[in-house]
Amino acid sequence: MRIDILTLFPGMFTGPFDESIIKRARERGLVEVHLHNIRDYTEDKHHVVDDYPYGGGAGMVMKPEPVYAALQAVKEQGRASGLDPAAAPVLLMTPQGKRFEQHIAQELTPQPWLIFLCGHYEGVDERIRQHMVTHEISIGDYVLTGGELPAMVVVEAVARLVPGVMGSAQSGEEESFAGGLLEYPQYTRPAEFGGLSVPDVLLSGNHAEVAKWRRRQSLLRTARRRPDLFEKAVIDPKERAWVEEMLAQDGFVSQPE
Repeated sequence: MRIDILTLFPGMFTGPFDESIIKRARERGLVEVHLHNIRDYTEDKHHVVDDYPYGGGAGMVMKPEPVYAALQAVKEQGRASGLDPAAAPVLLMTPQGKRFEQHIAQELTPQPWLIFLCGHYEGVDERIRQHMVTHEISIGDYVLTGGELPAMVVVEAVARLVPGVMGSAQSGEEESFAGGLLEYPQYTRPAEFGGLSVPDVLLSGNHAEVAKWRRRQSLLRTARRRPDLFEKAVIDPKERAWVEEMLAQDGFVSQPE
């Protein structure tokens, strides 16, 4: 997968993308990350990338010319590598975008090429948003200084799903949100720590019982912590009844977010 990131602050990506899973994916040639400074595509000596908004108001708006020039240059680079610019999703990181969730990462993973545009100030000129952007993505209902941190989050979530990036394909399949549920509790050695023991079923060697325990714990944890996810999940009626019984025994009252 090729990833191009258009930003005013390329240096912000140096540390996060040179560590952990992203670093290994890049070293193995599974993911390419190319950073582009939008200021390099300005034509004035001061490299101005923003201007006052028409109609007045606080803040500044990213000018269309350098953003357009940067996008066009990146698309030509991709074309030279044998990729189709018309098929490449252009993702604008903006608090006005669709909230990023695991299913969006899964939808983006098959794409061979992703282009990220990191917004700043009051955002980008609307003409860029309307005619150059294919996806608008937010990582939550809050405002950050720019789109760099959200871009890192989305790249991490997508890249780790690229075949071969994770050490085990099963790891991605069993993680939280992968099946619409939170992941079950995890334990490792020692079997007893501070007077607390690992559940006996996990030490039993009975794979069927382990799978059953994990499934039930995943359901119960989701119902307790994310009732909104639990209500949307496709669950066998018997499983749902079991969860409701467990919640009733605990005196738990779900509070949807």
